[in-house]
Amino acid sequence: MKILVLGGDGYLGWPTAMYLSNKGHEVAVSDNFVRRQYDYELGAESLVPIASLQQRVKTWKTITGKSMPIYVGDLTHADFVYEMIGNFHPDAIVHFGEQRSAPYSMIDREHAVYTQVNNVVGNLNVLYAMADLDPNIHLVKLGSMGEYGTPNIDIEEGFIEINHNGRKDVLPFPKQPGSFYHLSKVHDSHNIQFACRNFGLRSTDLNQGVVYGVETEETVLHPDLATRLDYDSVFGTVLNRFCIEAVLGHPITVYGQGTQIRGLLDIRDTVRCIEIAVENPPAAKEYRVFNQFTEEFSIKQLAELVANTWPGGARVELVDNPRTEALAHYYNAKHTKLVELGLVPHLLSDTLIESLFRVIEEHKDRVNWDMIRPMVNWRKTHNPSHA
Repeated sequence: MKILVLGGDGYLGWPTAMYLSNKGHEVAVSDNFVRRQYDYELGAESLVPIASLQQRVKTWKTITGKSMPIYVGDLTHADFVYEMIGNFHPDAIVHFGEQRSAPYSMIDREHAVYTQVNNVVGNLNVLYAMADLDPNIHLVKLGSMGEYGTPNIDIEEGFIEINHNGRKDVLPFPKQPGSFYHLSKVHDSHNIQFACRNFGLRSTDLNQGVVYGVETEETVLHPDLATRLDYDSVFGTVLNRFCIEAVLGHPITVYGQGTQIRGLLDIRDTVRCIEIAVENPPAAKEYRVFNQFTEEFSIKQLAELVANTWPGGARVELVDNPRTEALAHYYNAKHTKLVELGLVPHLLSDTLIESLFRVIEEHKDRVNWDMIRPMVNWRKTHNPSHA
């Protein structure tokens, strides 16, 4: 298949592009490199050094013999989107190309507006380009489990049957997002569902949990092929941050009491889930939702697992929660559809954490301690640390 990966320079976009290419698909990548600009803005950087996208693609071709065209541009520019899709003629589009950080969206008004415009408008341009150029293209869109929030009922996969006043219907599951970033994902989901119904498109919405890890079969082939390891409080994934704190003898910082529950998955399962979705497309006019995670943990459970696995142990420290979220809540989300289509999950284990420890040890001199403490407060409209 011909697959276009939007956001192909990112933490997950780049490993996904290599994985799909390695599986025999013809892959092209697109990016505007704004994720690298966020690092300059925040004074942060990936713990693992990352090569430019051009160097990554060159090294990939040297190792595998497989070419990977690059499209450089912004998805909010409709002319670029139309030209790219019209030139490559993809069978499927994998859409990672959005601002992906909840804390970043909550810095202040400017960052909230930017996140929503960037994500919603870019996604709309992709939908219109598909409708105008080739409605048969399958859109595989990365959503978030954070769209659902933490309702006091079981979370279904996208839809729920409602009985009301003697009548029933299957409706989109109610959304209670916890940030302007997650709200942008909700807007995307509604827009995609409408576009499928209105334009006859087909789409898979992957509501993804928190991804951990940095190594796949492809990223370890050469240092140029490595993906990001973010640990800062704005873009860092929680398990990566906990492991860095343990390795460097810093207390493991847990927001609130650590009783918040989240769905997690290994980066190797992320790329496999994309493959499953792409190779099992929905019918025309079909909008489907997969909940993409493999296990549920509380934040405190993750912290204790890291503390107990790191040789010599580590201290867990509770800090004020800068987020507006329920500190204790019910959480039971369904996630069976991907397993039914063939996903065999990598479950969180000491082996995985030890591999993170190894990568962190190798690059620990690059840690910037100023980036670890929470810098964004959900309740403030302006955060002086980002002035």
